[in-house]
Amino acid sequence: MDDAEAIKRKMMEQMQRQLEEEQKMQEEKQIIEAQKKAILRNILDSEARGRLERIRMAKPHDAEVIENQLISLYQMGRIRERLNDETFKILLKHLMPKKKEINIRRI
Repeated sequence: MDDAEAIKRKMMEQMQRQLEEEQKMQEEKQIIEAQKKAILRNILDSEARGRLERIRMAKPHDAEVIENQLISLYQMGRIRERLNDETFKILLKHLMPKKKEINIRRI
């Protein structure tokens, strides 16, 4: 019985370590997200933030890319003042990749 209890104890310890690691990673992720939101609040006015949220609803990956690019531009000093919706639209045109046109020809 001692072997079974030892194995059971080791498995419980391993499961607890995994749980603690997952919790730590989740906390770090939340901290990073909070920092990103704080920086974006400084960069974008309310209308531009609303536009970014609408983009996030439609295309979450694109919104993540845009956020990361905005933050890097801010950190490099390229964005010095708060962006309104009009300037954010112009910036979006430059940040977003061009859409591919698909032409279907019937033969």
